[in-house]
Amino acid sequence: MNVSAASGPEGSPLGKPVAYRDTRHPGLLFPIARQGKRDELGIRGDALPFVGEDLWNAYELSWLDARGKPVVALARFRVPATSPNLIESKSLKLYLNAFNQQRMSDPEAVRTAIARDLSAAAGAAVGVTVLPLAARPARRVVYPDGDCLDGLDIDIDTYRPRPDYLHAAGAIVSETLYSHLLKSNCLVTGQPDWGMVAVRYTGPAIERAGLLRYIVSFRQHNEFHEQCVERIFRDILAHCSPTALAVWARYTRRGGLDINPFRATPGADDGGWRDADEIRQ
Repeated sequence: MNVSAASGPEGSPLGKPVAYRDTRHPGLLFPIARQGKRDELGIRGDALPFVGEDLWNAYELSWLDARGKPVVALARFRVPATSPNLIESKSLKLYLNAFNQQRMSDPEAVRTAIARDLSAAAGAAVGVTVLPLAARPARRVVYPDGDCLDGLDIDIDTYRPRPDYLHAAGAIVSETLYSHLLKSNCLVTGQPDWGMVAVRYTGPAIERAGLLRYIVSFRQHNEFHEQCVERIFRDILAHCSPTALAVWARYTRRGGLDINPFRATPGADDGGWRDADEIRQ
């Protein structure tokens, strides 16, 4: 199997002309080591302050059955946060497109092949679900059961991450706060990434206007989805001192893929977000 060695984003296919393939080719996958950005946050690879995973939904997966008839499917991938590498999204799109003229015996053969290739690229076992559209899979998107911050009346003129906006004080509370105003930019191309971010925590009450300003401050920040969520998690943990914390972002689909990172302190309640958004028959 020819999977690229983990590297920095400058070596990825992002922003470069590429030759499209239409048969399976694991070498198209481009792993990027997580540790470089984690070093910026003071996170040691052998002592992660969180548990979690990156949930990818793929809407453009197709292959040929044994007789040459096309099959179209939805897919979901679960990449553990403990994996040494994330997978660059354009390379994953190119990899999935390469199945278009690939003959496969059945959906399970496709699932097994994708799981093997993604696991090799990530450096850890990746969970894969493949559901052909002929089986009429359903997907239910659930908003967090909490308070949306977007109606708060705030002034802000800073659009780079400002963790000093974060404050917490007073009585211990357990609550979920969320916003649709998260926007960051691709680390390499600068293309906008739009998302909803939810924060579920137990601890001193987080000052809501400050949290919203902090979320908005990512607006001109260049980082991959997974790295943004780890930065948000780390900053809230450091500046608000919750005893339990879960941060989850649902990014808008781009190029047939959406990426939804989840990071939490061990044992923190995720509010059922991940299971509620499952693709299932």
